[in-house]
Amino acid sequence: MQGDDDLSDADGTEAEFLARYDPSRFPPIGVTADVVLLTVRHGRLCVLLVERANHPHRGRWALPGGFVEIDEDLETAAQRELAEETGVAIEANWLEQLRSYGRPGRDPRMRIVTVAYLAFTNATQEPVGSDDARTARFFAVDVDEYTERTGPEAGGP
Repeated sequence: MQGDDDLSDADGTEAEFLARYDPSRFPPIGVTADVVLLTVRHGRLCVLLVERANHPHRGRWALPGGFVEIDEDLETAAQRELAEETGVAIEANWLEQLRSYGRPGRDPRMRIVTVAYLAFTNATQEPVGSDDARTARFFAVDVDEYTERTGPEAGGP
């Protein structure tokens, strides 16, 4: 690992080690939290998406989410971003960490690791795009279409 040679200190105290530690020796990395919010509307499974108002990928639909602040935990960031971008507020106990995504190059700005959360809601309020989301709305999930495009014969999961 980059820079590990100078980080071991078998004889010193932790306080001495931390006084010498230089985090700038490592490349910057961003952490984001996204929410896959599912609900049933008109008898159909729906997912909440936002239209991105800013670059990168301006005008494309995405999961609500964004950068984790330096002083907040991941679940709090997921809830905050969901509320900021869509006006939809959910309780933390309705969030379940789903998966992390971190392929280098997946975001053109910098190295980003995303922690995705899954949440279910029975809220009937209509989402409203705000902050860096131009608009927000629920989309019906067509399970049959998804299966056809991603099933084993298509090389999907």
